[in-house]
Amino acid sequence: QAQLVESGGGLVQPGGSLRLSCAASGFTLDYHHLGWFRQAPGKEREGISCIGSSISDSVAYYADSVRGRFAITRDNAKNMVYLQMNSLKPEDTANYYCATVDVISRTQCVPTRDHNYWGQGTQVTVSS
Repeated sequence: QAQLVESGGGLVQPGGSLRLSCAASGFTLDYHHLGWFRQAPGKEREGISCIGSSISDSVAYYADSVRGRFAITRDNAKNMVYLQMNSLKPEDTANYYCATVDVISRTQCVPTRDHNYWGQGTQVTVSS
């Protein structure tokens, strides 16, 4: 059974950094596009960073809101994907999810609709 589990969230001051991790089990990440998504209370889900599969030259997508501050990486050997978040702002506060991605380019990232390939989320709160 496929499973994704996020970790690394928490409370951080504005300007601080966090590194989110997403561990996959029950399937191999190598041939999957992967992404990080977030949802704040009262707001729509936002795709913030995605990375292509190993056979797609690992093309990356970043939302304008995080470009230059966040970086997505993957470690296929460990079946992990990471999101390094720097220069965090209060508006980055949200629940962050990892998921597999159906369509990726430098200008779009479309997540899977299969709930089995979504994690449960990790909360990130940016506040002084």
